[in-house]
Amino acid sequence: MKKRWQTIFFLFGVAAVVLMLLTFNADWARVKEVLGQAGIWFPVIVLLWGFIYLINACSFGLIINDGKGRRVPLGKVFQLTVSGYALNYVTPLGLMGGEPYRILELSNYVGGRKATSSVILYSMMHICSHFCFWASAVVLYLILHFTVGGYGLDVWMCIMLGVMTVVFAFVLWIFSLGYRKGFVVKAFGILCRIPIVKKWATSYLDKHRKDLEEVDSQIAFLHKERRAPFRWSLFLEYAARVVSCLEYWLLIGMFMPGFTFWDSILVMAFSSLFSNLIFFSPMQMGGFEGGMALAAGGVQIPGAYGLYTALVARIRQIVWTVIGVLIIKIGRKHD
Repeated sequence: MKKRWQTIFFLFGVAAVVLMLLTFNADWARVKEVLGQAGIWFPVIVLLWGFIYLINACSFGLIINDGKGRRVPLGKVFQLTVSGYALNYVTPLGLMGGEPYRILELSNYVGGRKATSSVILYSMMHICSHFCFWASAVVLYLILHFTVGGYGLDVWMCIMLGVMTVVFAFVLWIFSLGYRKGFVVKAFGILCRIPIVKKWATSYLDKHRKDLEEVDSQIAFLHKERRAPFRWSLFLEYAARVVSCLEYWLLIGMFMPGFTFWDSILVMAFSSLFSNLIFFSPMQMGGFEGGMALAAGGVQIPGAYGLYTALVARIRQIVWTVIGVLIIKIGRKHD
């Protein structure tokens, strides 16, 4: 990446973090109180997320390093993973800052086409793992209901779970088609029919059709010819979602000794589902906390515990966002 672009991404990240701190919806006295309650578990959780990002980086690395061309070191992949997520967290609509940054950085190692296909495929893998996680949470909810009887399952809950199952199955089917045949050219074909972006999309598709077809072919290649790395990459992304549930288990378990790891999976699944529904908000402001409160109530946990956990998780997210923005600059010096 040219130094000019690297500096732009860095300054954008710094400005976004400053704005985020200025609009943080909690007074600092409350933050100090919450961190005091969390005690030693807060730095433990921060370190836990370092491990989670390492799992993400291993998944990303399996996609990038296919045995062809220059190998990208795991340290660099880790830096791109953390910095990319940091830029996504502070960008409205998500995926609007981190993905271009990753593509430009990776281009120095593997070229523009492969960098683009690798980043797109990893983003697909990351999103697909979310849907797999949410779908498994529905199954877990039903298992706990019928074997333990701890959760209510009224008519409205049955309808909601049924709708969620159908939606998740449809989305996963769409992903399977995208993995087998690629989807970039088709996505631009859809954009060409939308009035607002029709002119731009048509022009871009005409000029770069061969490049986009190459990206699609590389996406399909990983699925067809490199099945083991493909499956391991998806498994690692899914595993990262499960490991992240330890955060809620540790925090809520301080107040509720009977709170199990299975409960934490349900809280994580339903809170992340709710917060992702308002993906247009930077750091999912408001939706994250609201989702936590609703999810906690859904598994019969006092809403106050959910809001407390959401605030600790938000502070942890800010810490890693700052780290991610800083290593945009630091990581560049070690290339």
